[in-house]
Amino acid sequence: MYAVIKTGGKQYKVTEGEFLKVEKLDGEVGDSVEFAEILMIGGENVTVGVPFVEGARVTAKIAAQGKGKKILVFKSKRRKGTRKLRGHRQHRTVLKIEKISA
Repeated sequence: MYAVIKTGGKQYKVTEGEFLKVEKLDGEVGDSVEFAEILMIGGENVTVGVPFVEGARVTAKIAAQGKGKKILVFKSKRRKGTRKLRGHRQHRTVLKIEKISA
């Protein structure tokens, strides 16, 4: 069984027991998080929401809080000698999907 959830403005396909990296969510390591915005539940019978599947829940546990890989942003203007290099690390939360219930 799998589900398509919406969090942080993005959609993710998840299955039970899977680890998932998403944008930062509030909470400590070990806390439980429940998603109610389920767009689709699949398996033998596929259920598509309009826009969400009613009564469906995905429960996950926060496995880690941290930062992602560094992204380099380089800007330059040709023939001017102007160059700018900036770095950025996005905050991430790693989730372990525990239960998908329709």
